[in-house]
Amino acid sequence: MPIHLAPRLPTEARQAEIVAAALQLAREASPPLITTAEIAAVVGVSQGAVFKHFASKDAIWQAVMSWVHVQLLAALEAAAAGVAQPLQALEAVFEAHLGFVSAHPGVPRVIFHELQNPQDSAVKREVRTLMQSYRALLLRLLRAAAQRGDVAVGVDPDAAATLFIGTVQGLVMQAMSAGRPRALAAGADAVFAVFLRGIRRT
Repeated sequence: MPIHLAPRLPTEARQAEIVAAALQLAREASPPLITTAEIAAVVGVSQGAVFKHFASKDAIWQAVMSWVHVQLLAALEAAAAGVAQPLQALEAVFEAHLGFVSAHPGVPRVIFHELQNPQDSAVKREVRTLMQSYRALLLRLLRAAAQRGDVAVGVDPDAAATLFIGTVQGLVMQAMSAGRPRALAAGADAVFAVFLRGIRRT
């Protein structure tokens, strides 16, 4: 049976396809188990063509995390920018993050794998940079809410940011373990309401 290969594309477009294919495969498999041959098959190119665009499999995953970094932060910043009140902006960020994971269920598998890896790597450094940027966004919103008097006296913004991130991670982990990443929104409003009661000034 003849193999139908994808037409030639400019380098950036082909690299984007390879990144998308890696994320697609990560929905069902751990990143170390995904081969470049499988990625090539999803894209519709030869394995050699993949290596024309990326020097190694690690380089592919670094590009994946760079894409996640840019796209996720853009989605979170856009969600926050569309809301005037900081606590409502926090809720918008919460919903945007869950929506992003629901649309790209391979992302948490890539991130969790890297965080569990005892070795430092370019991919892990990209994850850390993403988390630092994410935390900076949360702290900005929490401090703005505190300045408005919307946050209870004595609430530590750093601790609140940690709780926020942990809440999102907990929901994601439960959805992944249940095999239902697209069901993340179910019950999310009630979970965020509990977080909000813990920090809001009454």
